[in-house]
Amino acid sequence: MTQEFISFAALGIKELQPYQPGKPVEELQRELGISKIVKLASNENPLGPSEKVLEALRSVMPDLARYPDGSAYLLKEKLSDFVGVKTNMLTIGNGSNDVLELLARVYLRSGIEAIASQHSFVVYSLVTKALGADLRVIPALDYAQDLNATLTAINDRTRMIFIANPNNPTGTWINKADMTAFLKEVRGDVIVVLDEAYSEYVDEVEYPDGIELQRQFPNVVVTRTFSKAYGLASLRIGYAISHPEIADLLNRVRQPFNVNAMSLAAAVAALDDQEYVRAAVDLNRQGMKTVTDACDKIGLPYIPSVGNFLTIDFGRDAMPIYNALLHEGVITRPIGVYEMPNHLRVTIGLASENEHFIASLSKVLT
Repeated sequence: MTQEFISFAALGIKELQPYQPGKPVEELQRELGISKIVKLASNENPLGPSEKVLEALRSVMPDLARYPDGSAYLLKEKLSDFVGVKTNMLTIGNGSNDVLELLARVYLRSGIEAIASQHSFVVYSLVTKALGADLRVIPALDYAQDLNATLTAINDRTRMIFIANPNNPTGTWINKADMTAFLKEVRGDVIVVLDEAYSEYVDEVEYPDGIELQRQFPNVVVTRTFSKAYGLASLRIGYAISHPEIADLLNRVRQPFNVNAMSLAAAVAALDDQEYVRAAVDLNRQGMKTVTDACDKIGLPYIPSVGNFLTIDFGRDAMPIYNALLHEGVITRPIGVYEMPNHLRVTIGLASENEHFIASLSKVLT
């Protein structure tokens, strides 16, 4: 008997494919029996959590039988001081993906449209289509979001625009002048989501601060995460900064206790350890130079990146290279799902991990 489960599902969900994360180290160990493995697939912080974070986690463990603070009071107070906004402008989520989904749940539905760029974060499509809304994808310009084309695409059904700055997986970014000019032209009833997951890594004078832009444009929502520069990817915690009325709506649909107590404690401790963040950013800067210098030497083109990853163009199907690197114990990220089948995205790791990747890459390309 044929089951009808799929036909009963919402139309938008039936069209989706499950998100495919980077291959886990344990899976590669099982498949190939390799003990020395370097994972450079998921843009994680290679330093691991800071000692202050570990201390905070240990302090929380005796109370694991208790529910966490559903209001995230301590974290909101800390974030309020750190980023300079009122606590009623903050929404805490189970990773920044969670707040992206909350935004979609509040504003998107069948008959409504969101806009995103080609080669932008796949979650924008997931959260939009899962709610039956349409996603208009704007062709990229030199692998970056074309703001002029984005403006032209806005119509009466448009309710949300996703802009990743920097963009994942390309590492491209939009400067302050262009972003400000763009926002001045966007209708006030269109929510512009500035996804700044990698902002801590950017060392560009003209890089815009999304919080400053939010102060000028109340329809702007800034999303950030503790998964990257703060080294808390496995704890899944992020946040949104928005107009208080938007934050109120997000908190109405947010699940009770959507962030666990260990994540809350870790995020508070992480904000107090900016020395760790500076060390992570410095390590990334050095590693980026090492990897780009190696690509230049080999003759491999790449997309200049301001994130903690580099996207390399092999000029042909990258999957054989990806598989060959796996046999050398190096996990990278194929990005055919982003319409970039000739590229691999490589996270910048520790110095030893970067050297392992470079040596393995040289070997498989020989």
